[in-house]
Amino acid sequence: MAKFSTILFDLDGTITDPKSGITKSVAYALDYLKIPYPSLDSLCVFIGPPLRDSFSDYGVKESDLGLAIEKYREYYIRENGIFDLKIYPGFADMLKRLKQADKKIILATCKTRIFAQDILEHFSLARYFDFVSGSELDGTRITKGEVIAYALEQTKTPVSSDVIMVGDRKHDIIGAKENHLQVASILYGYGTRAEFEAHHTDFILETVKDLEQFLLQE
Repeated sequence: MAKFSTILFDLDGTITDPKSGITKSVAYALDYLKIPYPSLDSLCVFIGPPLRDSFSDYGVKESDLGLAIEKYREYYIRENGIFDLKIYPGFADMLKRLKQADKKIILATCKTRIFAQDILEHFSLARYFDFVSGSELDGTRITKGEVIAYALEQTKTPVSSDVIMVGDRKHDIIGAKENHLQVASILYGYGTRAEFEAHHTDFILETVKDLEQFLLQE
């Protein structure tokens, strides 16, 4: 029996490099709120965590968080920031091979679910996923732990050693551990080895190829 039968993937920073679309959308919101930032590159900290947490950490007042998210989404949709991203090289081929190996593949993202679904469909990846779990526009399922729990519940996936979460930030580790799952952290995204080790990830992998070999091992 394969070591992993069910794989939950994060989206931003794991499947996609969304830097351009996300940083421009964040900049639009911060400009509206007249909050300075040194550069678009400095806004990469928004890739991965829940938007509300990121805006709060960046100094947006509690009373302005809703407006910040509204303005972010305004640009994200109007200016097609949603599709201003790249699929990491080799990832689509890996998903195809995982599917051929009869793996159950689930998306578990803090991104709004309908946006995540649109991205998967736009880049012809939706066919590989058995289920998409994300946050909702009304604020339901904000944390990665909640997103993972919902995915497991809806797909009737019992927690076991052959279920694993794959992500690129500490939030993926925290959410996986809250649900008693193993987690593999990847270094080609936006997290660091120090971040992963500080939060006691189970595995650290450097490239998409390394990840594929790890997930397909028998």
